[in-house]
Amino acid sequence: MADAQNTSLDSPGNVGAVAVPVVFALIFLLGTVGNGLVLAVMLRPGPSAWREAGSTTDLFILNLAVADLCFILCCVPFQAAIYTLDAWLFGALVCKAVHLLIYLTMYASSFTLAAVSVDRYLAVRHPLRSRALRTPRNARAAVGLVWLLAALFSAPYLSYYGTVRYGALELCVPAWEDARRRALDVATFAVGYLLPVAVVSLAYARTLRFLWAAVGPAGVAAAEARRRATGRAGRAMLVVAALYALCWGPHHALILCFWYGRFAFSPATYACRLASHCLAYANSCLNPLVYALASRHFRARLRRLWPSGRGRRHRACCPLGARRTARRIRPESSGPVGRPGDAGPRGRLPAGGGWGGEPGEEAAGGRESGPTPSAGAPK
Repeated sequence: MADAQNTSLDSPGNVGAVAVPVVFALIFLLGTVGNGLVLAVMLRPGPSAWREAGSTTDLFILNLAVADLCFILCCVPFQAAIYTLDAWLFGALVCKAVHLLIYLTMYASSFTLAAVSVDRYLAVRHPLRSRALRTPRNARAAVGLVWLLAALFSAPYLSYYGTVRYGALELCVPAWEDARRRALDVATFAVGYLLPVAVVSLAYARTLRFLWAAVGPAGVAAAEARRRATGRAGRAMLVVAALYALCWGPHHALILCFWYGRFAFSPATYACRLASHCLAYANSCLNPLVYALASRHFRARLRRLWPSGRGRRHRACCPLGARRTARRIRPESSGPVGRPGDAGPRGRLPAGGGWGGEPGEEAAGGRESGPTPSAGAPK
């Protein structure tokens, strides 16, 4: 994200000519592919997050992928041009629009991450009482609210940046005076980073505390089994919070250092600013990995996009009627051969399915009462 001196005038030539195109091209490629796969899986014809009950987390993840993909496609190429070229070649309107989109998608991503953390906490801590609240309709309303707030807080950046002449060159730089810029940058840090990180950290900390201390009706053995089942989901929660704070923390820290500390422009500080920006952009590449690829439900949905060769050969050699007959007489694992549907439909996601249906949602919080201390749980 461009800051007060984000031009190529103070950049070392070798870094700008070699490292910047490679790093930004890698971010663009990985971000486009990763978020594109998330959208392809979520928008695949058939049951989807927009129609299934209990798929609120899927809606938030879809919204996060949209924000990340918009940022990757609309902002990363122009930021690469800022660091690589000596002048801004795209005009004043694009200068304003690009920086507006940068902050719009940043706010949308951070607010969505906070919403996901609260949704996960409610699903685990209060699975029964939160069902009336955690509906696709309310999730869609929350997504709309996220974008409305993001547009409200990012609107000042439409006038924050502009183009100026520097000799024979046209540059895209901040156009406000220092006092207004400092106030807006501090507000962006507080609302766009500090507040979402606090919400995410608190929600996931309380979720993990409940999962660790909860004891099921079967006693200590059930509690240990639950802890093992929820271990992966708990680690994913910690990774999500840590990655977001790690990716965006240096960027905001450098801006605060610019305003309230000593920030002499030199090749070293230029390298620090470039590294902080690349790290922040990389968050859009890591989100699909953390939220989607770590989920077995996502991997199952992804495999359905490209059926295996064995499945294609089976469909080619077996008539449709024969396959239906085989399904009707196939014995189910839970009962004898009988009518179709004796054992329920096969191959469907569990209730509340989607990527949010990891172990530790309905199973981990089946009781509304708080955790009961025992010999196997920390008091």
